[in-house]
Amino acid sequence: MINQEEIGSKPKSMQGYLSPLVRDIPPSGIRRFFDLVSGSKDIISLGVGEPDFVTPWHVREACVYSLERGRTNYTPNAGLPELREAIAEYLYTNFAVKYEPSNEVVVTVGGSEAIDLALRALIAPGDEILIPEPCYIAYSPIVTIGGGVPVGIETFAKDSFKLKPEALRASLTPKSKVLVLSYPSNPTGGIMTYEDWEPIARIVEENDLIVIADEIYAELTYGSKHVSFASLPGMRDRTILVSGFAKAFAMTGWRVGYMCGHPDLISAMLKIHQYTVMCAPIMGQIAALEALRNGLEEKDRMIESYNQRRRLVVQGFRQIGLDCHEPQGAFYAFPSIASTGLSSEEFAQRLLTEAKVAAVPGQVFGNGGEGFVRCSYATSVSQLNEALDRIGSFVKKL
Repeated sequence: MINQEEIGSKPKSMQGYLSPLVRDIPPSGIRRFFDLVSGSKDIISLGVGEPDFVTPWHVREACVYSLERGRTNYTPNAGLPELREAIAEYLYTNFAVKYEPSNEVVVTVGGSEAIDLALRALIAPGDEILIPEPCYIAYSPIVTIGGGVPVGIETFAKDSFKLKPEALRASLTPKSKVLVLSYPSNPTGGIMTYEDWEPIARIVEENDLIVIADEIYAELTYGSKHVSFASLPGMRDRTILVSGFAKAFAMTGWRVGYMCGHPDLISAMLKIHQYTVMCAPIMGQIAALEALRNGLEEKDRMIESYNQRRRLVVQGFRQIGLDCHEPQGAFYAFPSIASTGLSSEEFAQRLLTEAKVAAVPGQVFGNGGEGFVRCSYATSVSQLNEALDRIGSFVKKL
């Protein structure tokens, strides 16, 4: 038998071995609520931003057929050439942004990897990264891990959660380097028009900023077409455009995203990509190619369904007595729960335990999120109606 004393004592805690940057980052507030409802059949989840649609059959079939043919190899680091060409054509046709597939487009493991690559490639220690908030919860932690300083810029419901130029100017310092833009917005559903973007673009140019434009919800707009920030005059080479197939094409689990931008920026991000994940899985890339070639009609049908649910949910919250600005993009409602007197955390926790409805407390999304909860309407109409009934009864009890 081995004598423990002879080989040294066990460490008291493994926490001391961790990087302080990682150790001090809180776990995802979204995943915490997802884990609470996972496996619970009586809980209606409006928490996780995932389409309730299954990936269209012909997309799945393309993957299955590729496996039957033995296509299980690595692809080029930047992705299948035919997929990069299809992405470039799709962006030019739909959003008037032109990229060279050979050196300005890289396929990534979801849009999340693209965001991580962009921030890691750009951040030097102490750089300030400007982030309009409320926003997707991953931006600030990635900035912190990369040695940068996240600087939240609060947006407001009275402005439909648009980034206002005066707020951006007020946040600038000599250390400002990158502006992260996420429109249509998760969690608010806010969008930016061409007129909204113009003064932002002037500030970006005047202050020599680089922009990371997370446009994963670009297809999901209602009543107006998404305007890519990269399409504004002079902004293409200053912008790293990030998107993917998860939301609009109902392909969350396939983990296929992409990033586009100036060759110098893309080549730097590609180096990190080469040393970390090598390439996105070939099966997912083949499925994504099929989605672009033959899946646009299904995409449009899903978007129309989201639009119907959007109207249902916004009207429902207002009838309950919760103020709710009208989201013009993505598939989230962001109702105010300030009138209940509860914090966002208290409201979400009690809603879960007492009404069996899961929503995400707004404060996890940063500045301006307190007093709101995020509710995804990417679920069935019957589930949404039942959830609204339960929320209405819960609020009345309060």
